Amino acid sequence: MPLMVDLNADLGESFGTYKLGLDEELLNHITSANIACGFHAGDYMVMQKTVSMAVSKNVGVGAHPGFPDLQGFGRRNMHMKPEEVRNLVIYQIGALQAFAKAEGTQLKHVKPHGALYNMAAADSDLARAIAEAVKEVAPETILLALANSEMVKAAQDVGIKVAQEVFADRAYNPDGTLVPRSIPGAVIQDPTQATERALRMVLEGKVTAIDGQEVHIVADSICVHGDNPQAVKLASNIRKELERAGVALVELTRVIERP
Repeated sequence: MPLMVDLNADLGESFGTYKLGLDEELLNHITSANIACGFHAGDYMVMQKTVSMAVSKNVGVGAHPGFPDLQGFGRRNMHMKPEEVRNLVIYQIGALQAFAKAEGTQLKHVKPHGALYNMAAADSDLARAIAEAVKEVAPETILLALANSEMVKAAQDVGIKVAQEVFADRAYNPDGTLVPRSIPGAVIQDPTQATERALRMVLEGKVTAIDGQEVHIVADSICVHGDNPQAVKLASNIRKELERAGVALVELTRVIERP
């Protein structure tokens, strides 16, 4: 069986009359879509349209819950009790589940957004709150989590499926966490560099950290950020080069359920 990997992007992040990202173009290259649920971005019209487009392209639909922070795009840390995090994740999963059902599909995965994702990657209590929310309302879905993070451990502890995610267009710290966007070089704009990193993470299980150290990593899914100006080119290049290397690009469920 060939090596398989999922290619995902964060979509549905427009809001009202404000357009963000090139969702329709990205859907031609990715296999899974993480769709904003109205807290950090998106709204009920954008959610419906994005789910509908994903279904038409046979792209897996996932919920992308974030902190209630429209102005900060969900990228500002918010200090909430685990119970609050559990409930805000349940709320957003429920919204996306409803749109998926209305469009004749099922929710395939849940991926936290931005600051919520990064905080839960290091905080075991937040990670468990997210994993428990998924188990309670969408137990058949996959939690998409930063590779080697507390979210991976939490998903395994509560007994839900988990996929380990890597980032083609983000720099890494030596401990496997993502370099904060406030630091120069945190976001990789060069499609060639991002593609080379993606190939190495999938084929070798390694990524070079910002300080030059080698980090061992598990790559079930590769993320390209939808708001990256180079997102479409990145996704296109990564898919082409992975397929050239004999890697099959498939929806996340198939990666996790492979023999």
